[in-house]
Amino acid sequence: MHVLTTDVLIVGGGTGGTAAALQAARQGAQTILVSEFSWLGGMLTSAGVTAPDGNELAAFQTGIWGEFLRELERRQPEGLNHGWVSFFTYDSRVGAQIFADWVKELPTLQWIAGYVPLEVSRETDRITGVSFSDFTVQAKIIIDGTELGDLLELAAIPHRWGWELQSTWHEPSAPIAPTPLTQRYPVQSPTWVVVLQDFGAGAVAPEIPAPPTHDPSRFRVAWEAHGAEHFLNYGRLPGDRFMINWPHQGNDYGERADRLIQSPADRLEFLQESRWHSQSFARFIQTEIDRRYGLATPIFPTEPTKNLGSGLGGGAYALHPYYRESRRLQGLVTVREQDILPFLGGQVATLPTDADRATSIALGNYANDHHYPGHELNLKPKSLRWGGRWTGTPFTIPYGALIPATTDGFLVCEKNSSISHIANGATRLQPIVLGIGQAAGMAAALCIDRNCQPRELPISVLQEALLQDPIAPAALVPLFNLSPTHPDWLHWQRYYLSHPEDYPITGNCPLPQKFLCQSSQKLSASLPEFMGVFNLQSEQHYTLLVSQPASLQGQSVTLVTLQPEIEEVFQTLVNAQTLKIWGTLNRSGNWLLVEKIEPQSNTVINDQ
Repeated sequence: MHVLTTDVLIVGGGTGGTAAALQAARQGAQTILVSEFSWLGGMLTSAGVTAPDGNELAAFQTGIWGEFLRELERRQPEGLNHGWVSFFTYDSRVGAQIFADWVKELPTLQWIAGYVPLEVSRETDRITGVSFSDFTVQAKIIIDGTELGDLLELAAIPHRWGWELQSTWHEPSAPIAPTPLTQRYPVQSPTWVVVLQDFGAGAVAPEIPAPPTHDPSRFRVAWEAHGAEHFLNYGRLPGDRFMINWPHQGNDYGERADRLIQSPADRLEFLQESRWHSQSFARFIQTEIDRRYGLATPIFPTEPTKNLGSGLGGGAYALHPYYRESRRLQGLVTVREQDILPFLGGQVATLPTDADRATSIALGNYANDHHYPGHELNLKPKSLRWGGRWTGTPFTIPYGALIPATTDGFLVCEKNSSISHIANGATRLQPIVLGIGQAAGMAAALCIDRNCQPRELPISVLQEALLQDPIAPAALVPLFNLSPTHPDWLHWQRYYLSHPEDYPITGNCPLPQKFLCQSSQKLSASLPEFMGVFNLQSEQHYTLLVSQPASLQGQSVTLVTLQPEIEEVFQTLVNAQTLKIWGTLNRSGNWLLVEKIEPQSNTVINDQ
């Protein structure tokens, strides 16, 4: 068998694995990335979840996540503000091409597509290589970026699957004892995304065939609480397309999900059922709403069938399911529910200390969201309102969650991190996993450079490298009011990493003055302009009664922002105040995303 040698091997080309490979290679390490599919990006591309959640605020758009957003904006002329579940929706093909182009730019990165791992080799307590059907790769550092933590199983590295009871870590939302919910759904349900297309009023789209398991009764009230049009606009994409990833009696599928980690035949059986379930839901949408809606013209490539599950996706169907949960490492540190919940009376979670490699290497702010079809899990709330909309309590991911407790030469970079089942509902999202992957790739490259094991790498060295990365510097401390373009950004990031006890419970650091954008005229000239009367409906609920443009006169739209400077202005406005606003109107969510605002006083506040 052909043997390749390298510094860093990443197995799995999903969200975390792609970020890890990019970062390790950019840092100069000789890197090999082996992916199952011909597209890189996982959740962001090949799984079709092109409406990312979490890390949406400007202050959290950093690292490779921020770099990806900026490149999407550059390449997608229709913009990103189309659906109402996310501020960023895009064509999967655009995202996949971005990652492919970035990989091609790196001479130290070799990408091999179309393979899954079969065997892991080790020397005592150190992982040394991974074998595939046609070759073996030997590496100094190996990173598991598979969707289901397959290397953890192959290498017999201690890991978890499924629920932990409250007695394990005293998590407030964990069950005290097994319940019908925990027994039916061992993990959160995956979803096989399908993309539909509006072929136009009066058109009749090709009929979506019924799969062998078609049962329309499963979907009868799927959009009852929303209405058909609002339901479809949940994941509206450019080109009159719709991402179908619907949790309410929709295409989530979790029946006997343990099959995913059993035999290859068991996994394939689950995947086929999941794919058919989405096909069934797509047919239900077409027959119940309008025949103008049908499967989108081909979006995803058709994959060869030599790998497990390949050949089930392609065309309008994602290449593989959106996996919300994986095998999870037993690491040096485990992220628990308590670690993602806010300070008492505050808006942010506590910063971890440096004990046991627990300090931050990535951040997230998503609400704790679990998916079990037909069941609701009562979770301790961590949502809050900011910028006129709901968002989530910011929290951090510690470095120790990427390192096995007893194994060297190995890191994880996906939903396979050392995180509890309950906390996984907040840590599983695309931007957060990109941050975890970036940190893992940076750590691996630094370990190569310093000739040390991941557990020996000084955390301060890793943090400084992430903060000062020349291409995609990453925030490690969540601060609502400090965008990465602010001149004091690096100072406050370093300060709170060194002094976590001073981290403010509000999530706002002290700033002596507003930071005003120097390109305000260019910004305002490039965005639509609106005039109207401001109304404070309730705390953090703002609306504008539009007077201009004439096409919207008399309509009321919600005002939202992702920019800390605009949020600060929102707090000062009074009812019936006339405003001039520059921003983007989202008709799916009936909101105006404010980028620049000029109150009646003519004081100009800008976003950057």
